[in-house]
This record gives sequence, structure tokens and C-alpha cells, in this order.
Amino acid sequence: QISDLLQKMTLTDENKAAAEQWLKWDKDPVTCAEIKALAAAGNNEEMNKRMGKRIAFGTAGLRARMQAGFSSMNNLIIQQTSQGLCRYLESTLSPEEARARGLVIGFDGRHNSRNFAMITAATFAARNHKVYLLNTSLVATPIVPFGVTTLGAAAGVMVTASHNPKDDNGYKVYWGNGCQIVPPHDAGISSAIMANLEPWDNVPDFKDATRMQTVSDPTQFLSDAYFNLITNALCYTKEANKSCPVPITYTAMHGVGNKWCKQAFERFGFPPYIETKEQVDPDPDFPTVKFPNPEEGKGALQLAIQTAEANGSPLILANDPDADRLAVAEKEASGSWKVFNGNEIGILLASWVWQQHVEHNPGLDRSQCAMVSTAVSSKMIRSMSQVEGFQFHETLTGFKWIGNKAQDLEHAGIRCLFGYEEAIGFMIGNLRCLDKDGVRAAVVFAELSNHLYSSGSNVSKYLESLYDKYGYHCIATKYFFCYNPQDMLNIFTRLRTGGQGGSYLKECGDFKIAHIRDQTRGLDTSESDGKSQLPEDSATQMITYTFENGCVATLRGSGTEPKLKYYVEVNGKAPRDQVKELHARMTSALVEHFLQPSVNNLQSPPNQ
Repeated sequence: QISDLLQKMTLTDENKAAAEQWLKWDKDPVTCAEIKALAAAGNNEEMNKRMGKRIAFGTAGLRARMQAGFSSMNNLIIQQTSQGLCRYLESTLSPEEARARGLVIGFDGRHNSRNFAMITAATFAARNHKVYLLNTSLVATPIVPFGVTTLGAAAGVMVTASHNPKDDNGYKVYWGNGCQIVPPHDAGISSAIMANLEPWDNVPDFKDATRMQTVSDPTQFLSDAYFNLITNALCYTKEANKSCPVPITYTAMHGVGNKWCKQAFERFGFPPYIETKEQVDPDPDFPTVKFPNPEEGKGALQLAIQTAEANGSPLILANDPDADRLAVAEKEASGSWKVFNGNEIGILLASWVWQQHVEHNPGLDRSQCAMVSTAVSSKMIRSMSQVEGFQFHETLTGFKWIGNKAQDLEHAGIRCLFGYEEAIGFMIGNLRCLDKDGVRAAVVFAELSNHLYSSGSNVSKYLESLYDKYGYHCIATKYFFCYNPQDMLNIFTRLRTGGQGGSYLKECGDFKIAHIRDQTRGLDTSESDGKSQLPEDSATQMITYTFENGCVATLRGSGTEPKLKYYVEVNGKAPRDQVKELHARMTSALVEHFLQPSVNNLQSPPNQ
């Protein structure tokens, strides 16, 4: 009957076959109606977009627009992905171990997040896997990896698209160590998905998932355990926190963070913070912001700034919608607001964590402590480690690498105190959550701020003191939108072959390059064997340049968004104006000679 219907429609043979397969498998009347409408209209262009290329499963899991089609996020894709993940866990561990250890599942407040979580739960429970479905409330993303390690689960799934636009959703997978998956698990899961595309007959309606025998809800248990752990491990000045001299303003950016941050502040002894009322409750439509991403700066924080101004609050803390990132802004003496970038927040938190750890551990062997950040983050923590005597380790971009490196260090007897990435992601302490955590980062930053304000200082002054101590680091993180993957490939191909004799470009305008690290190819010209010490990542375009003047610049394609990001850092003991001037010239040269926006169809974001 479906075949007869499609034969009457003006679709290509490929689209007819794809639509027939979709309508055979999909049980959701809404998405079935979408495909039928496109087929009836003979809309081959849209059908090609929806059906021509399947959504790829990678180390970031899945993330895409919610709509019908194999390229998008919908009920069928979630069931197929869950079937593949289930089979992969059974084959990698054993069916018995995977079922006994179980799966932790959480979800945020986006459209369809709860449905996707319930489909995942029903799929695993249909094969008698223990399922820990965090269904009592919307959860902050870090609670899922915390739940995986606390409960000893085989894996975890968080349904979230983080700070993406409202029409997107995602499916993030954690391994049994509480870290986001890394190769080869991504390829293994992807293969298992492709081998299990046909929906299993024994999976019940997802609405019945909570009534299935192997499904339980440990939300309250994990919440209590989480807050007990972070309070005992990270709260150093609880009595002083009770009399914090300045009110703190908080925004959840229409996400899940308020419930979790409010409890964290209570446990650390703080008086209630000032809520940005328009953004404090979960709202999947994100009505007050164009992009629900506090990393976007003052545009995203405008309502929080208005709230802070109205309440005489000099400090703003902001989570992204799934509360795994933290943004910070402070009112300056001039009356304007400074929004700290991820590198600035990173060094501020690193310094506070180190200061407290040293103070509370007399006789500490500093060489047995470590901090971790990514290749595109500022090198200021490396400078700090050279002064303070702890280890510094660099990883590839992404918290999957930071978390796994932290675990490797712990297994080697090295205490990993802090990890961060420039995209406002912070991991304070190895507390059974080897991922970025905006909740504990927020409350620890509040404690640092209370200490500063109580002593007559503030956050900006403290940052200046750190520059005086460890050297001034001027770094900018910027990006262009790059919507066509071929444009991205053209840029990096030219960088690799546009030099003399088809080699790498060796200069950028007037600036000569000393070393090149091409992570896509595993090359590093600064190493004696020419090989990078970081893992090769052929799936991502990423090149780092070290210039003869000491500047470090990295270009990379984002793994989750249509962005080409670029990072430029200059540091030194020269007067800061000279460092800033050199930084500006380096950044301009990089854009003009390497990125060439007009030639490569790159679009500037509105606030850049």
C-alpha cells in the first residue's frame, strides 16, 4: 500500500525507496506525516536533505535538528541508536555484565528530550538491561557521568543539545569510566547502529518505559550523593560564605541549572542568589535569547545584566541550558560590564583550587599534582605550573580527552586538581564526574568571589595579580560560520599544500612560522621524529602554528556546529599595550592570509 502510494508521486527512485523504508519503520504519526507531505509535494530537494545522508554517530554522539528523516533527530533515530549502543555494550563487555551494570539516562528541558530518554529506556529494558532513568526532574548534564561512576553502570546517555538553537537535540554517550566516549568506541557503536536499524518488535511504547521491571529512578539518591561530595571536597569557607558582602546574580539561560545551583549554594552556606526571573525556569523555546549560549557574551547576558543592575549586584554567574558550562561577568568601576572569557575563568579557578589545595595539605609533594587543558586553550596554566611546581598536561580539543587524561593521571598516582577548555567548560577535582560541570564551577567561583570581595578586592583585580605573577597572556577565541563542508576542506587543503613545492604554508603575511602541528595528520615539526605527541584525529580539521615571535595560533573545525574556530595567543613580559598590539596584528594577518573569508564564503557572527 505504501509502495503503491509512492509510485504515484514525482520522487526520484532513491527518495521513493528511502521514503518507503521510513514509513515501514517509523511508528510516530507526526514524523510519518512529514515524510508523506514531502513525498506528495514531490519535494526531492528536501527529501535529499532528510534522507540522502544518515546522521553520523561520533564521539559527541548525535546532535541535529528535530524533524523526520534519517539525517535528523527523531523517535526512529533514537531507537536505532539505542539498539546499536545496547548491542555494542553487550559485545564489548558481555550480555550478562552489560545487563547487570545497566545504563544511566538523563534529559534536559528541550522539546522531545523526555520522549527520547524514554525510548532509550524502553529499548534497553526490552533486553533486560538495568536502566537508571533520571525521571524525577530535569537533570544537569554532569549528573549523568556522576551517576555512571557512582552506580557502576556500563554507560550513560544524556539527551541534550547543550546550547544549540531550540530546534536541535542531541544524544551524548558516556562510557563506564564516566568520560565521554573516545575512539574506537565511536566507530564500534556506529557500526552496531547500522547493523540494528530495523526496530525490535519487543520494544513497548515508550510511554510505558517507567513501568518496566528493570527501570528505576535514582535521581534523589544521586542528587544527595553529588551535593555531599562537592561540599565535602570543595567547600573551604562555609562560615564566611554565610556573610557574602555582595549579592550574586544567576541565570540558567532557560535551562535546567537553577534547581541544581540553588542547592549547591545552600550547601556551601551562601544566602540565596538573585534569579534572572525571565530565564530561571526551563523553557525549550528560549524566548529571550537568539542563541542560548552564555559564551556569546553581553548579548546573551543582557537580561542578567539588567537584573544585576536593578539589585546592586556586581557579579553574574550563568550556566548554559544543560548546566555543564559557566560564564562570568563583573561590573567594572566605569559602570560597564566585563564578560570574562573561558581562559580567564580557567586561570581564576585554577589559581583558587591550587591555593586551597596547598593551604589544606601541608607537606604536599607538588610534583604529584596536575592540571589539564586543551591544545586550543591558553598556555597560562602551563606558565603557572612552571612557577608552582605541579604537572601540566595538554590534550586534544574536547572534554572527552580531558576526562580520560585525568583518569590516566589518577591511575598513575597523580592528583588531577583541575581541567578546563576555553569554551567555558571546567572540571574541578576528580569527583566521580570526569566531565565539565557548570554547577560545581559556579559555586566554587562564588566562593572565590566572596573571598575577594570580603578582602576589598574583586575578580578583575585578582586576574591582574595573576598576570603579574605568571606573565600576561593575550588570547582571543573567535569563529566564522562555515556552512559548506567543502569550503572548510578547501581552506585546510590550501594551508597544507599552498607553500613552495606543494608543502605547508610557512608564513602568514609578514610573520614567519617556526613549527606546525597538524593534528589531522598526526604531524608536529617541533618533534625530532615529526610526530605529534597528541593522538591523531583524522575526523577533525585542526592545525596549530607556533610563530618565530612566540605567538601560537590554532585553526580548527567545530565538531558540533558549522563553525571554523581560530585561536590566537601572545604572551610575554613586554608592556601589555605592546603585547595587545602584536596580538591584534597577528589576528588580522591570520584572517586575511589564512582564512580569507570572502573567498571561502565564511560568515562573521553578529557580535564579532
